[in-house]
Amino acid sequence: MARKLADELGIDPARLRGTGTGGRIVKSDVLKAEKHGTGGMASSGTSFPKGPIQEAGVDKVSNMRATIARRLVESKTQLPHFYLDVEVDAAPLLALRSQINDGLVEQGVKLSVNDFILKASAEALRKVPAVNCSWEGNQVRKHDRAHVSFAVAINDGLITPVVFDAHVKSVFAISTEAKALAQAAKAMKLQPNQFTGGTFCVSNLGMMGIKRFSAIINPPNAAILAVGTTETKPVVANGQIVIGQRMTLTLSCDHRVVDGAIGAQFMVALRELIEKPALLLV
Repeated sequence: MARKLADELGIDPARLRGTGTGGRIVKSDVLKAEKHGTGGMASSGTSFPKGPIQEAGVDKVSNMRATIARRLVESKTQLPHFYLDVEVDAAPLLALRSQINDGLVEQGVKLSVNDFILKASAEALRKVPAVNCSWEGNQVRKHDRAHVSFAVAINDGLITPVVFDAHVKSVFAISTEAKALAQAAKAMKLQPNQFTGGTFCVSNLGMMGIKRFSAIINPPNAAILAVGTTETKPVVANGQIVIGQRMTLTLSCDHRVVDGAIGAQFMVALRELIEKPALLLV
């Protein structure tokens, strides 16, 4: 009983002095330790700081944070979001990426998974152009070029630099441009024309271990793609249980522009491109 009570109260029995027969710890010893705040936490060999987690106070909201907050509230409250999930086989993409990076290491090539996602998104927009549109009140604007932006975390929020004309650029060109834009974003050196004018957005938290999430649409875009991490997990292939590498993609859609069937067609096209990544090199 004493041991169970100590576990429930987060008390380490090793720190208690037993008053029972032969120095045995009894219930009253545990209750006394709880009352006087002795006994410490039930141990796992880990020691945690005991002070405040941060200095109390308030921070003035910067212009950037205020703008982000306003736009997110407008997006979430005024745009009728709906969400579509798809799990893709990431093994072919990872294998191709590894082959390219290993083969071109002397040339300084280092493609990321996100580089392929950006290119695949642009090509999927070519296949399903109804997603590459914007709501303008009494009309829907159709964009003839895929300007794909991507979310970059910075000190005071996030920003979405744009890879313009991604549909006509190679994965290698997109990779070079995206890296330069991300570096400029983190250095707070992006010019307005580098983070405005996007027609579609990609937000990737996979590198942080997030399995799946639903992103808020970045107006005037009609959709945003959320990219989760790649998981190694058992899957069924040809009637056999094998080890697979799976990635979850979530598309947030503005229902005023993109209907469910259109969003589904886009995700089908995107999955095919990711699972057959050699198509992205053509």
